[in-house]
Amino acid sequence: MVVCGLCPHNCNINPGEHGVCGTRFNHRGQLITANYGKVTALHPDPIEKKPLYHFYPGSVILSVGSFGCNMRCDYCQNHQISQESHAVFSEYKEYHPDEIIQMALAIKGSIGLAYTYNEPVIWYEYMTDLARSAKESSLKNVMVSNGYINPDPLKKLCGLIDAFNIDLKSFDPGFYSSITGSELAPVLKTLKIISSEKKHLEITFLVIPGLNDKNDVFMEMVKWISNELGPDIPFHISRYFPQHKRNTTTTPIETLYNFQETAKQHLSYVYLGNVSAYGGVADTHCPECGVTVIERGGYTSGLKNADSQGRCSRCQHEIFINR
Repeated sequence: MVVCGLCPHNCNINPGEHGVCGTRFNHRGQLITANYGKVTALHPDPIEKKPLYHFYPGSVILSVGSFGCNMRCDYCQNHQISQESHAVFSEYKEYHPDEIIQMALAIKGSIGLAYTYNEPVIWYEYMTDLARSAKESSLKNVMVSNGYINPDPLKKLCGLIDAFNIDLKSFDPGFYSSITGSELAPVLKTLKIISSEKKHLEITFLVIPGLNDKNDVFMEMVKWISNELGPDIPFHISRYFPQHKRNTTTTPIETLYNFQETAKQHLSYVYLGNVSAYGGVADTHCPECGVTVIERGGYTSGLKNADSQGRCSRCQHEIFINR
């Protein structure tokens, strides 16, 4: 038997079997990863699509995805690659890290690589090899994750990753155990470690009616973010649509607006996602005077009412932007 210490599942894996993620397995007493180099998605994206609104706004990044996940969310938006058996992907093309780096360098305006689409924690070895090569080529590394990773591998990763978007699925431990098959506490610890390592951090929260939309729990969550991580953490409130095994009704737009107003009581930068038909909900406003400093339409961004140092042109308040 081998023990995988990558994520808090800490799977004990018998010979010939896989861990919870379905990709890390015991091959004759050795822990092997089935998804090293196996790429299921590869596409240049606006950085805002990750979503990262305060990290090099307006730039392009090459997104890379593999397969598998260490959570089992029944509403997963990318279930075709995250929840399928490893056997489905056995014939996928393998990319050497150098191939991916050359692709990123060839894209005009690209700032680097984003590890996304499925959970990058479980292709840790491939991601870290890519990230090291990216750094050597003066490229940025971005990770979009559920945050379910043990502290030691995360701290090593923080030496390579420049920006994180972590999906905080709920502030209710019961939601995590019953809906995702994981635990809340390790995700909160991940957020605190990333913050303590001074890495760029943004948080996404997907609102699912009847599951994680209680006002009091939401208020507790945004207060925790403000107190433990800081009020300038960009917070993305995203609209749920039926997907995978869940047919719950789409999140009412009124719920999103109410949550946005609640979050603004404690956080400086709060955005709505998956609501492209509603203008202005993705714009950045100065926390001090309220003027619009970054205007967004779809996934395009434009600076407005901000000087070259990133200060509000009206009141000179410093806007939190990494660029």
